[in-house]
Amino acid sequence: MIRHLRTRVLSLLRFPSHLPAAHLVPLPSLLSTTASISPEPFSVKDFLVTDCGLTPEQALTTSKRLSYLKSLSMPADTLAFLSARGVPRSDIAAAVAADPRILSASVERTLVPRFAELTEIGLSPSQIVDILSIRRTGSVRGNILFWLQTLGTYHKMLRFAKLNSNLLNANLDKVIKPNLSTLHDCGVSACEIAGASLYSTRLFTVKHEVLLGAIARVEELGVERGSSMFRRALAALFFLSKDVLDGKIQLLRKLGFSQDDLLMIANKAPHVLALSEKKIQQAVEFLMRDACLQAPYIAQRPALIMYSLEKRLMPRHSLLMVLRQKGLLPMEGDFYTTASLAEKKFVQKFVDPYKISFPGLADDYAAACLGKA
Repeated sequence: MIRHLRTRVLSLLRFPSHLPAAHLVPLPSLLSTTASISPEPFSVKDFLVTDCGLTPEQALTTSKRLSYLKSLSMPADTLAFLSARGVPRSDIAAAVAADPRILSASVERTLVPRFAELTEIGLSPSQIVDILSIRRTGSVRGNILFWLQTLGTYHKMLRFAKLNSNLLNANLDKVIKPNLSTLHDCGVSACEIAGASLYSTRLFTVKHEVLLGAIARVEELGVERGSSMFRRALAALFFLSKDVLDGKIQLLRKLGFSQDDLLMIANKAPHVLALSEKKIQQAVEFLMRDACLQAPYIAQRPALIMYSLEKRLMPRHSLLMVLRQKGLLPMEGDFYTTASLAEKKFVQKFVDPYKISFPGLADDYAAACLGKA
């Protein structure tokens, strides 16, 4: 009886024998059919515009940096979290444009802890989003408090952190404080060095021995500690190795500059030494050969070496030569005076007055500035 019951149950579990073979779809076929169904399509660009508030132009650029997204689930969660914390739409848009990866930050693992950490020290939701767009991982509380005290304002701290995000996570006791102490010994404050150039904030976070080496190289050029030029020279040259800097100095000597000339350049425009050797050589050779200038004259006006050779020096020199050959200008003139004029003033003084008497002059000059003639 038990055997009969077992046979009956098994027969009921089998597929009905009367069904056509076509209706008996094998399991692998079912799986492949399910897997072939594509997920619902989504547009990152549209999400950035309609939900995040970016302009279409910003969204086009930003969406390329979010190509790894497989869905909008995480960005939507991030956006909902920020909105619920009272972050204005415009601030969210600015943060996303600065670093789109903020949209893929985990709410639980990243956003919640960061908001808790920075709310405790008095930062507003908008300010916290600013920090998130610079650095999302690792504790930043101690560094932010230090820089707020050192620099005096949140806006200064934020501006410098955008230039160098390591300000928010570099070790305070082993890196930042020793560097600031050394800079202070050189007569340079944090605000002064940070405002010296675009990349000068890196002086706060480089290895201490790197900073000491840069200071030594600046002093070897004859720039004294405590001088107004010291911080500019340090900011311009700290990333150059001794060999590279020595090579540029040797090049200037070969081009005819004396030791006094080199000291003049280092004190007036240390950024000249940050230029490539090719740029230095081409500019100096043009100034000496075509403009007939002497090394001491150039050393006293080192900005001449930094001006664009193709877009400023050559076009202006050629234009003035033509005007002098036509008897429209005195044969003698101070080269630096004309080279240092703002473009608008130069055109008003040396191009516009001669448009009628010299047809085509303005077009030729404009083409020369574009490198077309």
